[in-house]
Amino acid sequence: MNTSAYEKDPRVDAYIDALPSWQQVLCRRLRDLAHAADPELIETIKRTVQPYFVLEGNVCALLAARDHVNPFVYDGAIVDDPHGLVTAGHQNSTARTIGFREGDAIDEPVLLEFLRQVVANNRAGGWRAIKGLR
Repeated sequence: MNTSAYEKDPRVDAYIDALPSWQQVLCRRLRDLAHAADPELIETIKRTVQPYFVLEGNVCALLAARDHVNPFVYDGAIVDDPHGLVTAGHQNSTARTIGFREGDAIDEPVLLEFLRQVVANNRAGGWRAIKGLR
């Protein structure tokens, strides 16, 4: 994937660059996949330091912890997960997390499909509109 094909926020670079090397590699790949979900996706920083990827609403955020990295996927609760990507947040009414530890492989086609569904839901008005709550 051509990583120069999207505009990078230097604050996201700073967040990733401060992580241990294995998390840097993982976060850079997750960043590329988020942007591959839709060329109009924009990256930014929210909540002071967290990288967010947005398009007509939040799509996902990167959350690095001591021993893992979570893409926090917004509206993941209304996206089909037949491959079992979601590892936590099952009780959350909309968002889910997908946890990765050092050495874990990313099922890139499956994650990309998942993120594309989130983007499609955002373009359709978001989870409230989809669930008829507006």
